[in-house]
Amino acid sequence: MIRTRLFYTTTACLMLTLLWSSCTPSKKTVRPPADTTSMTESRFRKEVVRYALEWLGTSYKYAGTDPRTGFDCSGFTRYVFKQFNIPVSPASSAQSKEGSPVDLDAVQPGDIIVFGKNSRNIQHVALVVARTRSGIEVVHSTTSRGVIRENVTESAYWRPLLLSARDVIGKRR
Repeated sequence: MIRTRLFYTTTACLMLTLLWSSCTPSKKTVRPPADTTSMTESRFRKEVVRYALEWLGTSYKYAGTDPRTGFDCSGFTRYVFKQFNIPVSPASSAQSKEGSPVDLDAVQPGDIIVFGKNSRNIQHVALVVARTRSGIEVVHSTTSRGVIRENVTESAYWRPLLLSARDVIGKRR
């Protein structure tokens, strides 16, 4: 009888500990960027993208520039590039003019994609993850879903707003 009571008490304590620990919010651990000084541009771009993807699931916050509180679109791209000593403006309209222009058919990982109705009405920016046969995949902070990865050329919402692309990495390397 004592053994049975001890077993149930131990089991109950263990279950409460597991339940309590599963309800405790965990801190997101994000690996810092690698030492990029000797990397080729291609590897450097992949490292920028890898780091950006570490923030998937981070919440959206208007004018947000910090992963602890959330990002808006330009705050996210600025934060990622800042970790690699690439300064870009905090505003998407300014980011749409930084670096060098790139044809949408020639974007590379790490380029910035610009969205809007026209060049005077910039609405959004995103970071290119990959250009594939099915389109341009980006990582970006959206008002409805926070930081996500998405193929914007297959999106009925984003495709009509695709305006241009900018290379802010090539000019810095």
